[in-house]
Amino acid sequence: MNFISTIKLVFRTLLARKGRSFLTILGIVIGVAGVIIIIALGAGAQSLVLGQVTKLGTNLLSVQPGKSNEKGPPAQIFGIVITSLIQEDADALRDTAQVPHATAVASGVRGGGTVVWQSKEVDTNFVGTDYTYPEVVTITMQEGRFMSQQEEQGNANVVVLGSAVADELFTESGTDPLGQVIKVKSSSQTEAGGIPLRVIGVVSPRGSAFFQNQDDQIFIPLTIAQKQLLGIHYLQSINVKVDSADNVDQTIADVKAVLMQRHHIKKEVDTDFTVRNIADAVSALNTITNALRLFLTAMAAIALVVGGIGILNIMMVTVAERTREIGLRKAVGANNSAVRNQFLLEAGTLTSVGGVIGIICGIIVSYLVSLLMKYLGYDWAFVVSLTSVVLAVGVSILTGVIFGLYPAFKASKLNPIDALRYE
Repeated sequence: MNFISTIKLVFRTLLARKGRSFLTILGIVIGVAGVIIIIALGAGAQSLVLGQVTKLGTNLLSVQPGKSNEKGPPAQIFGIVITSLIQEDADALRDTAQVPHATAVASGVRGGGTVVWQSKEVDTNFVGTDYTYPEVVTITMQEGRFMSQQEEQGNANVVVLGSAVADELFTESGTDPLGQVIKVKSSSQTEAGGIPLRVIGVVSPRGSAFFQNQDDQIFIPLTIAQKQLLGIHYLQSINVKVDSADNVDQTIADVKAVLMQRHHIKKEVDTDFTVRNIADAVSALNTITNALRLFLTAMAAIALVVGGIGILNIMMVTVAERTREIGLRKAVGANNSAVRNQFLLEAGTLTSVGGVIGIICGIIVSYLVSLLMKYLGYDWAFVVSLTSVVLAVGVSILTGVIFGLYPAFKASKLNPIDALRYE
C-alpha cells in the first residue's frame, strides 16, 4: 500500500470514530492553547511591568522612611508611623556639590480624600508635592500648568487634577476645569467643608503605574497637604531624578552619605531610611512573572501529557477493536512497517489537527485578554511569539508520536493467524 492510500485509510478510520477522535483532539487543543496563552500572558505582563517604569520616569530613585534589608521593603512596625524624613532632607539632596548627578528632587506625602465641586463629590487620592515634581516624574499637561515655585513655597491654594478626577467633576456639565474652585477634604477629617483650591491644570491621561491609577489623584502644594489635610510635619517619600543610568549607583551612595550625615548615623546598618532604584522593583517583578510563567507552562505541559495518554488509550482500544482487520491485512500481504505506519499516522493526525486548532484558539484567547486588559486601563501588549507556537506544536506532535509508538508496534507485531481467530 502506498503512502497516499495509507493516508486515505487513516482518515476513513478516524471519521468512522468521530466521537472518540474529537475527545482525543480536544485534549491536545487544550494543552497547546494553554501553552500559547500562558506564554502570551507572561509576555504581556512583563510589558506591563516595564511600562510602569516608563510612566514614572527612568533613572529614578525613591527614598523611603524606615530601615530595610538589602532586598526587602522599608521595615514597618504595626501601629507606629516612621517619621525619619523631613523637608530639610530633600533640600540637602538638591545640593549639587553633595549629590552632583541628581537633576531634580521632589518631596511627597499622600492620602485619601474627597473632592467637592458644586453638588459633585469624588473620592480620590491627593499628592502633596513641590513644583519640581514634573521634572522627576514623567507627566505632561492636558491643559493649564503645574504649580510654580512661588505657589508651592507660598502655600497658594491651587490644585492640579488628574484626568479621571477632572472628567468626573466637569465633563457632564461641560465646564472648563481651569479657574474653578473645588474643596478638598481628607478622609481623616470629620468636620464639614474642606479646603478651597483653585484648579490651575489637568494632567494628561497616564494610565496605571505600579498597579495604581495615576489619573485618579490630584496634586496640591506640599505644606497644605502636610499641615491642613494630614496634620503631619514629616515626608512619606523623596524622589530623586538621576542624569544617567550609569550614575545611579553613585547617586545612591551620595544620597546615603548626605542623609547619614544629617541624621548623625555613622554605620550604614543603622540607617533610618531606605534608598531604592525604581528599576530594581521592575527587575524583582520580572523575576516573579518569569517564575510564574514557568510554573504555568509546566501545568499546560501536563495537560499535553494527559492528552497524550488519551491518545495512548484510544490507540490501544483501536488496536484491540481492529485485530481481525489487522490480521486480514497482513494475510493479504501487508508487512509490519505498513501496519505500524498506519497507526503512527493516525496518532500523528490527531495531534496535528489538535495542534493547529490549539494554536488558533490560543491566539484568539490571548488577543481577547489583551483587549480586556487595555479596556481596564492597562498597557497590555498582545505578544504571541514564534517560539511559543513552535514549542506548542513540537510538544504536541512529539506527544502523539511517543504515545502512539507502543500501540503501533503492538499492532505490527500481531500474528496474522491469531489476529484472524480473534473474537
